[in-house]
Amino acid sequence: MIGAIDVRDLVGRYGTWKAEQVSGTIDDLATELAGLSEDTPISGELVLESLAEGILASGRLQGALSLRCARCLKEFEQGFSVELRELFVPFPHEDSDEYPLDPEGFLDPDQMMRDAIGVELPFAPVCRPDCRGLCPRCGGDLNLGDCTCTESDVDPRWDGLEALLDEWNQHSGDEPKSEPTNEPTNEPTNEPTNEKG
Repeated sequence: MIGAIDVRDLVGRYGTWKAEQVSGTIDDLATELAGLSEDTPISGELVLESLAEGILASGRLQGALSLRCARCLKEFEQGFSVELRELFVPFPHEDSDEYPLDPEGFLDPDQMMRDAIGVELPFAPVCRPDCRGLCPRCGGDLNLGDCTCTESDVDPRWDGLEALLDEWNQHSGDEPKSEPTNEPTNEPTNEPTNEKG
């Protein structure tokens, strides 16, 4: 965890600033295929500047992402670097992008860092641009060579589903299609006639 930063020496002293080194981990920041590496802590330097509105935090963070390839499911790590520039104010509006500044004069960078790094998590990471993925029949890694499996190598657990699909295709082909007809009907109508009685 990255602890709160003491900014009491900056609050109310507009134009003053200081640099703070940050290092640590952020918990529970992950998607199905991407998250933060447990072996590499996040590190960086924040420049904290006192403004009339509050404290401006800017800087750069580095770390590593633990990823799973969306094509072949191989696990790999990838470094990241993200820039920050956010304002901390005593009473942030609920609809604003500002972060809260503790009345005691402490600044907690956790949520700011969480938001900035969360944007860096890829939706569908790939281990390499030309990753060939997995064989759709047997699940073998095609990056290791062309697959030699045959239809008989298909996982037997799919047999029941394939039988249902064949049955459905058979029935859907047997159903007659109803087409509109223009044949006249013998139903009486209420239209007036010109016959003389």
